[in-house]
Amino acid sequence: MEARAIIAALRDGKGLTPEAARWFARGLADGSVSDAQAGAFAMAVFLRGIGREGRVALTEAMRDSGKVMRWDVPGPVIDKHSTGGIGDSVSLLLAPALAACGAYVPMISGRGLGHTGGTLDKMEAIVGYRTAPDPELLHKVVRDVGCAIIGATDDIAPADRRLYGIRDISGTVESIDLITPSILSKKLAAGLEALVLDVKWGTGAFMKTRAAAHDLAQALVETANGAGCKTVALVTDMNQSLGRTAGNALEVMEVLELLTGSEVNPDLWAVTSALGGEALVLAGLAGDADEGRARIDNALESGRAAEVFGRMVAALGGPMDFVERYPDRLPSAPVTYLVAAPRAGIVSGVNAESLGLTVVRLGGGRLVGSDKVNPSVGLSHLAKIGETFEAGAPLALVHAADAAAAERAAAEVIAAYELTEGPVSPPELIVERLG
Repeated sequence: MEARAIIAALRDGKGLTPEAARWFARGLADGSVSDAQAGAFAMAVFLRGIGREGRVALTEAMRDSGKVMRWDVPGPVIDKHSTGGIGDSVSLLLAPALAACGAYVPMISGRGLGHTGGTLDKMEAIVGYRTAPDPELLHKVVRDVGCAIIGATDDIAPADRRLYGIRDISGTVESIDLITPSILSKKLAAGLEALVLDVKWGTGAFMKTRAAAHDLAQALVETANGAGCKTVALVTDMNQSLGRTAGNALEVMEVLELLTGSEVNPDLWAVTSALGGEALVLAGLAGDADEGRARIDNALESGRAAEVFGRMVAALGGPMDFVERYPDRLPSAPVTYLVAAPRAGIVSGVNAESLGLTVVRLGGGRLVGSDKVNPSVGLSHLAKIGETFEAGAPLALVHAADAAAAERAAAEVIAAYELTEGPVSPPELIVERLG
C-alpha cells in the first residue's frame, strides 16, 4: 500500500477502506507521508467525501495512531465535547457534576483559537493549576477525585495533529468528513465508554445555521457509535454568549458563583443539566434523561459538584482553598468600563462572533497559536436577547488592561448589539437531540 494509490482512490470516489485509513494515519504520525501527500489526501476527502464507513475508519485509525488510555476505575468513563462558542463554560460545571454522580471524567480539552474560548485557558486562569500532569498523576486524580480537566499530550492522536495543521493551510477545514474524525479521534483516545456532544449553531458558532449543525451532529453521533463509543448529541443555541461573561477568569468566576449558589445563570445551568442527564443515561447511571437531569441538578444544588471541583483544582496544583476564596484567587483587570446602551430598546440580536473577537483583541484569546493570553480581561454583565434597556443603561462591562483598549472594546460591543422597539422572544436554547 502507498500514499499515491490511497489518494487516487479517494480522487476517483472509491472511498477509504479501514486498511488504507490505518496505513495513512501511521504515515501521518511517523512522517513517512509527506506534506504534499497529506494535502492531496485532505483535498480529495474534501471534494469527494468518504461517507459514514470512511469516517469511522479514519476516526479509528487516527485514534490508534498514538496512545489510547486505559482506566482502572470502579465506574463508567465518560466525557463531553462542545464545538465551541462564546461564554461557554459548561465543561467546568459538568465534569465535577458528573463525577459527583459516580462517573469518571478524563476531560481532554483544548485552547481557544479564533473567536471561541478554550477550556484550558479558563483553567489556567487559576494560579498553579496544571493542565499537563504526568500520566501517573492524571490517573490518580481521575481515580481519587473523579475528574480532571487537562490537555492532550503529544502522544494522543498524533495523526490528527499533523492532518489538522495541513487542513488549516490547504483550504479543507470545513469538511465534515475531516472535522468528525479530528474531533472524535482525540476524544476516543481518552478511553471513553460514552460521550455527549454539544453542537453549537448561530452567530457565535462555527456552524452558522441549524441545518449545518444538524449535519455535523449527525455525522459525529453516527461515527462515534460506529467506532464503539455510545454517543448522543444536543444541538444548542450560540446566537449570543451562553454565559453573562466572556473571558477566562471572568468565566471561572461565573462558574464558581453557580457552584456555590451565590448567583446562578439559568442558561448555563440548563445546558449543563441537559448534557449531564444524557451522559448519565449513556453511562448506565440514570434510567432516563429526566432522572439524569435531576441527579445533575442535585449535584449542583447540594454543593457536591463544588466540592469535587475544589478537590480537582487542589490535586492539580491550584489553591487548596480555591472554592472558598475564588474572588481573591482569580486575576482581575486594572480597568473596567461600562458600555451604555446608545438608545432605548429591546435586544433583538447579537453578533456573538464579534463579541468573541473583542475578547481576543483585549488580549483574552488568540488568533494564532503563539499568541499570549491575558486571563483577566474580557466582558461581563452581557445583555441577553429579549431584555429591555433604557438609553444609557449598561449593556456590558469591559475588563481591560488599559483605558484605550477598554474604549475600543466598548465601541465594538455597541456595534455587536441590535436594539428594536417591538417584542422579542429569547432564542430556544436546546433545539435538537440526536442519538
